[in-house]
Amino acid sequence: MNSENQYSTRQNKVARLVQKELGEYFQRETGLHFNGKMITVTVVRITPDLSQAKVYLSIFPPEARDGVMEQVEELARSIRMELGKKIRNQVRIIPELLFQVDDSMDYFEKIDNLLKK
Repeated sequence: MNSENQYSTRQNKVARLVQKELGEYFQRETGLHFNGKMITVTVVRITPDLSQAKVYLSIFPPEARDGVMEQVEELARSIRMELGKKIRNQVRIIPELLFQVDDSMDYFEKIDNLLKK
């Protein structure tokens, strides 16, 4: 591993692949499962053994966050299966998906509001 990045090249490649495929999935399925809410995959972090992926989602509008996250959790197994169909030729194991809300935009908004006062 290089000193500037705590992740291996393989972890980074798999993370980018998972991020791309899940991003496309959420774009495709937003009307069907998520009532048109906008879901963006902002970051994917992969464990060193490539067995788990922590997937950070940004959800718009923010008020819908809890409901959308519930739906995502309910669909997690089928999302993983869809992901598996897309990436099975590039990875040995399809990582378990752990979804998290990416609230960094909320943080930046709070800082911005504080600075404007």
